[in-house]
Amino acid sequence: MVLRVSVLILSLLATLPTPALAQTNSNVQIQNLSEQLLLGSEVRLADATLASSDIIPEFYSRREFTPAWTNHKQVDEYLQLIGKAYEEGLDPDDYLYTTLSGLVDDYRQNPEDMERQARLDVLLTESLSRFGYHLIFGKVDPAELDENWNWTRGTDGRDPAAMVQQAISSPSISAFMDDFLDRGPLYLRMREVLAEYRDLAAAGGWPLTDAGPTLRSGDEDARIAVIRSRLAVTGDLPKAEDNQSRIFDAALEQGVRAFQDRHNLDADGVIGAQTLAAMNVTADERVDQIRLNLERLRWVAFDLDDEFVVTNIPQFQTYLVRGREIIWSTRSQVGRFYRQTPVFRADLKYLQFNPTWTVPPGILTKDTLPAIQKDISYLSKKNMDLIDRDGNKVDPATVDWSSYGAGRLPPFQFVQRPGPTNALGRVKFIFPNPHFVFLHDTPSKGLFERTERTFSSGCIRVENPFVFAELLLDNPEKWNADSIQALLDTEKPQTVFLDEPLTVMLLYGTVGVIDTDVVRFYNDIYQRDARVLESLDTPF
Repeated sequence: MVLRVSVLILSLLATLPTPALAQTNSNVQIQNLSEQLLLGSEVRLADATLASSDIIPEFYSRREFTPAWTNHKQVDEYLQLIGKAYEEGLDPDDYLYTTLSGLVDDYRQNPEDMERQARLDVLLTESLSRFGYHLIFGKVDPAELDENWNWTRGTDGRDPAAMVQQAISSPSISAFMDDFLDRGPLYLRMREVLAEYRDLAAAGGWPLTDAGPTLRSGDEDARIAVIRSRLAVTGDLPKAEDNQSRIFDAALEQGVRAFQDRHNLDADGVIGAQTLAAMNVTADERVDQIRLNLERLRWVAFDLDDEFVVTNIPQFQTYLVRGREIIWSTRSQVGRFYRQTPVFRADLKYLQFNPTWTVPPGILTKDTLPAIQKDISYLSKKNMDLIDRDGNKVDPATVDWSSYGAGRLPPFQFVQRPGPTNALGRVKFIFPNPHFVFLHDTPSKGLFERTERTFSSGCIRVENPFVFAELLLDNPEKWNADSIQALLDTEKPQTVFLDEPLTVMLLYGTVGVIDTDVVRFYNDIYQRDARVLESLDTPF
């Protein structure tokens, strides 16, 4: 009798899941999935293919394959976080938001299903790995769009699996990510602007204006009432103005100038074809433009140096940043469309005053050689010397220029002597790179007055270069306006090294939020926005 009762009790106990046994079943499932990834197998769970093939096996092996997402509040908070990925310009479903929401509901209705728990746990880790990576480095790999891109996308010695564990173990994943990323005010402001323009788009955007003749102050036209309404939506024209008037009055002219200034157009108060085209870019299109530029910020915003130089190519502006604050900026000229300034980073190491200029191969082929073949005096007019391989000057009149062309270049260097007419001006700022691109002075100073400044062959011409030099050398007693001028007066080349190399970044951004109360849009001068947007909108 006692034996029969004991057998009955044991039988009943065997039908009840114990915590230890349930844990083991989940562990086995997680271990199987991890090992499949380690073997290089494609693993699909629900409707997702696991991409974190390195992180997931390492992460779970350190946990002895125990589930990590056991805190319901943490799971709910994380779902809310990825559900708002659109605030970052990203798609929540790239991080399995819809899939995970359904799986969480199913699992909570069937908490005894250990296989379901294991799948959910691994998918949550997959989602976090994707989302974290995209927030740190961006969803789009810029190196796939631009062969010149040379930023790294490594973790800089950080342990990805440990980072995932720290996020899950933290009291708040959202707070952990904000603290870890520390992307600075520029990124945060761009995110605010995205929300603002999404609200404008959701409210119907702004009216579009029909094409027609140029409109000027004093004109009367039915389109003017539409333009008033359009400018009022974006705050370029106060909404209190009479927006039904067909008269182009002084108030409207002021609003047009404000709009033109924000869109990097000639702020002449005249509504011509370019201004009208900018006004007719829809709110949805501006949302996409902000989204893709938010993505561009992610490419570079993580682990920025405290001090650096940056040129935003479409803005035609160069900045010097110290302590994460802009301490100086200047207008710049950049490469023409067919000689585009490349996007890359390098270390600024030295300055050269009274530089010579050696014509690079591309310019030699396309410009210098054809000019010499037309007029042998071109070299003397440009203060250029021909230098042979032994460093000797060569008389241009002794050269048979007709024998050279794109397929056969002369065996000389073409060196322009120092002086005010030198193509590099009186000072250049060198950050060695394979593109032969650097920042420099220019004799073409009048071009800084143009709104769109695509005039160079790829280098960046900077206005006020001697102020820039003083700030970079950062030694007022030794390097000031007087001492620099005395050095220039010698017209002899002199190289001055910085105490420490300084990062230079040549970037491409078509939305500007540096002025916190003004959003600026820049022309996509090299037509690069569309490819970024296409990649950003491609499902994971």
